[in-house]
Amino acid sequence: MIREINFDGIVGPSHNFAGLSPGNLAASANAGRPSRPRRAALEGVAKMRANMALGLAQGVLPPHRRPNRAWLGQLHQPIEGAPAWMLASALSASAMWAANAATVSPAADCADGRCHLTVANLQTMPHRAHEWPETLAQLRLAFRDPAFVVHPPVPPPFGDEGAANHMRLAAGPGDAGVEIFVHGDRGGGQPVRQHGEAGRAVARAHGLDPARTLHVVQSEAAIAAGAFHNDVVAVADGLTLFAHEQAFADPAGLHAAVKARLPEVRIVEVPAAAVPLADAIRSYLFNAQLVTLPAGGQALVLPTESREVPTVHAFVRTLVAGNGPIRHLEWVDVRQSMGNGGGPACLRLRVVADPARVDPRFLVDEARLDRIAQVIEAHWPEEIALDDLARPSLWAAVERARHALLDRLELGELA
Repeated sequence: MIREINFDGIVGPSHNFAGLSPGNLAASANAGRPSRPRRAALEGVAKMRANMALGLAQGVLPPHRRPNRAWLGQLHQPIEGAPAWMLASALSASAMWAANAATVSPAADCADGRCHLTVANLQTMPHRAHEWPETLAQLRLAFRDPAFVVHPPVPPPFGDEGAANHMRLAAGPGDAGVEIFVHGDRGGGQPVRQHGEAGRAVARAHGLDPARTLHVVQSEAAIAAGAFHNDVVAVADGLTLFAHEQAFADPAGLHAAVKARLPEVRIVEVPAAAVPLADAIRSYLFNAQLVTLPAGGQALVLPTESREVPTVHAFVRTLVAGNGPIRHLEWVDVRQSMGNGGGPACLRLRVVADPARVDPRFLVDEARLDRIAQVIEAHWPEEIALDDLARPSLWAAVERARHALLDRLELGELA
């Protein structure tokens, strides 16, 4: 049965606040403070449990090798004595944000009738640019069935940050949809991470119908305000596009183009007068997971921080009380992820497919989540301060923790 599966990145044992992402306001604001990897990973597990309680299918992607000794080797840099920024980059747990892992097109949209995934190159940021080889290996293992095609990344210099800059609208999981690739032209002083040519290359690789594929520009105001990815200001699911009024450079043009291809689409636009752009970004309102419930209707899986921003809390309460498609709010605590600029939607990659065609080791139920949580409780560091990143004892502990998880998941070939 074709359905949507959310694959969450398990927060790695090296999770830290090194402030490596210019333009990411939360990461910059929290740079230097101690992180809590164990708490972060357990928050992620709790979020997955909440999604499963809503009736959603759930998968996982394990943490990457950290420190990335191979990457340091390519730089001819011994791990002992590495500059602080380089060591922090080699230890970054940023692969936990699975929305940046790849761009996914369901089989119904692709010319060959197979689900296509293109791994993101993440080449804009040094600490992320070395993620793609391991992501590629994981996805080729999880989706090795002939129902899938997993592509290597678009080459530099065309920056691609994956599903965080991609949306899809369709009547149902098995129906042909409209795919929307969002890129930036100008950032108002902030980095522009998604290149238009990257989206066009992915669309060609996936064999998408040009008549049902849109390439649109994110507004300069949104990027300048801290929306380093489109999913900080817009999200789509089913027939609903939920976006801030200032998300796109030409919102009216986008709305018209979508309605021309999918007349039944429902556009829920949040006015700046109700929720200022700054409030939307700091609350991560749009980095909620917008999901369709098995019983019908849609829900927003929101970070608890959204309740702490009065304009946002008032808006969503009014939203679900109305007659629109979004009728349920689910609040989740992912504060450690939020501290680095990643809300509920950042932590997951959506794949529309038959779960029976996916390697079962990457799918979870309550019992499997129990086993993952046990490994986290036993092996993840309680706290990491920035000074700890230079300690060989931490490197060894992080490597042991990851190996323990891979053993429990029976994914030894990723070790």
